[in-house]
Amino acid sequence: MGSGIKVAVFGAYGHTGRFVVAELRERGFVPVLSGRDADKLKELAASGPGADVRPASVDDPASLDRALAGAAAVVNCAGPFAVTAAPVIEAALRAGIPYVDVAAEIEANADTFAHFTDRARAAGAVVLPAMAFYGGLGDLLTTAAMGDRTAADEVHIAYGLNSWHPTAGTRAAGAVSRQRRDGRRVRYANGRLEYRHDAPPTLEWPFPAPMGPRSVIGEFTMADVVTVPSHLSVPEVRTYMTVEAARDLSAPDTPAPVPADEHGRSAQTFLVDVVVRSGGGERRAVARGRDIYAVTAPLAVEAVDRILTGRTRTTGVASAGALFDAPDFLRALSPHISLELFS
Repeated sequence: MGSGIKVAVFGAYGHTGRFVVAELRERGFVPVLSGRDADKLKELAASGPGADVRPASVDDPASLDRALAGAAAVVNCAGPFAVTAAPVIEAALRAGIPYVDVAAEIEANADTFAHFTDRARAAGAVVLPAMAFYGGLGDLLTTAAMGDRTAADEVHIAYGLNSWHPTAGTRAAGAVSRQRRDGRRVRYANGRLEYRHDAPPTLEWPFPAPMGPRSVIGEFTMADVVTVPSHLSVPEVRTYMTVEAARDLSAPDTPAPVPADEHGRSAQTFLVDVVVRSGGGERRAVARGRDIYAVTAPLAVEAVDRILTGRTRTTGVASAGALFDAPDFLRALSPHISLELFS
């Protein structure tokens, strides 16, 4: 689509925001750069053509209105989303434009569904949370694996990351989540979020070749526990993380991602293995790629393109799997993600 259409990016100068801006430009959109720091916005604008700089803050609704004026959609890349999501959604509703964010925070995504579902549906608006590596990709893979089914007994999403060098935004969001949970961990079981004080289990997950079996942290819960049950009847949604990546994330001295190619991607690789179980049967979807932050950009921008061209299935607050044709969406990501579906 693209062709000069303006899309606002709030948090444009952040690590993921820069990837989103670059992807928008690549696809012919005109990014409107927004965020709190005017100097960082100007620096980013100087790095590429055709960008509009509009500083804004979540505690200044008028500045958000100015940032979104004339834009066809907004992508919120600024965490912690517990702080930014609601104000930017409010601004998008006032502007009458679709809202997309890349939130990985479980509680922030749950808040978006709880607080905006009725209003967004009544307005005929699209609000798409968690359109990112965590939350969006897992939901698309699960939906694709389900086929024409809308219910299953269990969904398991295993993340095979060879490393995880967290950004400053990831660390800040994690701190907010831990504070909201009062130090507890969370899992999705018996059809609801459960908060627990015990340690998560460590087990072995049979990743497909060439990765093979790896030790993982069980119940390493990510945003998929909000997105998947939002539209599929699944009482058990479990997510897992390779031990090495979990160790990287928890270590305070793990450095931020370092560019390793001309696109700014790190050398990190990932394999996402989704297993859907129902009535003794099993279906599987596997995605492979590089750099969890960089791959969020094509996920978010493909979503924007499909929303603006009417290739959606519903309105209101919706996850990726509910909003889009999941297999078709995943195939469109083939330059960035390799996909295998097994039934």
